[in-house]
Amino acid sequence: MILVPRDKIEDYVARGWWGERTLGAIFVETAVRQPTAFAVADPPNRSELWGNAAQRWTWGELLEQVGRYTVWLHRQGLRKDDIIVLQLPNSVELHALYMACAISGVIVSPVPMQYRQHELSHVLSTTSAKVAITTQRVGSFQAAEQWAAYMTQCVALEQVWSYRDGSGDALPPAIGDLDAALTATTGWNAAALCAHMEAIGLTAHDVFTICWTSGTEASSKGVPRNHNEWLVVGQSVVEAGRLQPGNQLLIPFPFVNMAGVSTSLVAWLLIGGGLHHHHPFDIEVFLAQLRTSPIDYTVAAPAVLSRLLKEPERLREVDLQRLKRIGSGGGPLADWLVAQFAQRFNIEIVNYFGSNEGAALSSTPEDIPDRSQRALYFPRMGVPGYTWSHSNAKRIRTRLVDPDTGAEVNEPGHIGELRFQGPAIFSGYFNAPELSARAFDEQGFYRTGDLFEIAGDGNQFYRFAGRHKDIVIRGGMNISSEEVENLLLGHPDVREVAVIGTPDPTLGERVCAVVVQQPGATVTLPSLVAHLRAEGVAAFKLPEQLLITAELPRNPVGKVLKRELRQLLAGVSQNMSATVQM
Repeated sequence: MILVPRDKIEDYVARGWWGERTLGAIFVETAVRQPTAFAVADPPNRSELWGNAAQRWTWGELLEQVGRYTVWLHRQGLRKDDIIVLQLPNSVELHALYMACAISGVIVSPVPMQYRQHELSHVLSTTSAKVAITTQRVGSFQAAEQWAAYMTQCVALEQVWSYRDGSGDALPPAIGDLDAALTATTGWNAAALCAHMEAIGLTAHDVFTICWTSGTEASSKGVPRNHNEWLVVGQSVVEAGRLQPGNQLLIPFPFVNMAGVSTSLVAWLLIGGGLHHHHPFDIEVFLAQLRTSPIDYTVAAPAVLSRLLKEPERLREVDLQRLKRIGSGGGPLADWLVAQFAQRFNIEIVNYFGSNEGAALSSTPEDIPDRSQRALYFPRMGVPGYTWSHSNAKRIRTRLVDPDTGAEVNEPGHIGELRFQGPAIFSGYFNAPELSARAFDEQGFYRTGDLFEIAGDGNQFYRFAGRHKDIVIRGGMNISSEEVENLLLGHPDVREVAVIGTPDPTLGERVCAVVVQQPGATVTLPSLVAHLRAEGVAAFKLPEQLLITAELPRNPVGKVLKRELRQLLAGVSQNMSATVQM
């Protein structure tokens, strides 16, 4: 499935920005070259999370598994351009599945473990996926049972397969035993895998994944990305982290979106490295992995980095000699934090901004050596007149546009929406032509929905100034305010509702519902949560705060002024009577 226009492909290839090698071809070459090198390891607490002992595979062992998975996919009737949905925690099996799909031409559509009926039904209807893979349980959540219910609700879904949890409990009757099926499968070797890729005509321009992102729309959007688009982003991670061949990575991001796939899969693949899985985030497990494994690069949220600085005893037994860089993002970085990691541990923090659609900026020591500036600013890449070390700076174009007037912003003191163009940007949302049309402006630039302003003594930086998109980012997961608002309006006691994010030192933001009650009704936070749970909504979208107000503040055209609501919640504004429930 090739979605990028032919003229754009030819242009990118001619410029040397895109090539012809697929992710599957790179994998096979690497595995054949270094079969005994360490490739991938499970989270050490895997048995507690979803059963069976943690595994550790070499590149040769992973190649054997990929050969087995590739044959199994073929036996299920999956062919090039078919779509498979994966709902799995981070694990070695995900590497085998991703690589088998990269070789088979089967499109991977990974979804977060938090997704429930509401989100999954949208994914399945949008993709018309015939096959899904899950696991028997994750913690107390019985994932296989959930999928058994979907088998009766989704017409296109023909097969659901599950890994077993080692408990001996039977899988639901409608769910296939994936462990048993793989054990009975004889896989292809490296030569057969390469021959298969050639036989099906797989190219680096074919779609490899459809990941899911939330924005202002009521439902998540599928973001298709081809092999080349992923390789451009993966190379940027390699450069920003100064990753070297064979480096070992500890990546605690879910293996379902830009942050996880670009590092855990693509950057790992480009350096032929070792990947230590981690999921869900647990600071004690994270520290234990740092103590027991020779880690060269990792990533962590600003709140985690701050906690480690304020509780230095946690790092006393950690050998940080190899760890020279840590990536961070998803929230504001404090300048003292960047400075302290360098002074205390000789570790440089790389500041990232990015989206599933492929818009990405990174602040590195090479481009912004001043640590106080690196915490606040990003290189103004893609603008003539500035030179940066990052190779992607020569491939992209960026600009700021006033979201109200449409005028281009070229001077400090004015905030504009950041817009991107280049070989890492996706081609449009999957099966959503109207959303795709709105995602790009008249010049073909992707509208990020993120607000920046020009900064620096030479106007050489971008400074993040907020979001134009109406989303809440909780623990790295984007939540559409409109989606949750529409569902809450179905509550019989809710007359009006607005959903906003409130600052949280650990998760970045938490979800707050601002509610105008029906006359004579009493709305409680538990009743809202129960209503959403009945709708099958993922737990990370559930409100954790409730603000009761007599009315929602609006502008002259009726738009809710969410900035005023945030001020009210913080106790800054006193112009409305309100009650807060936690």
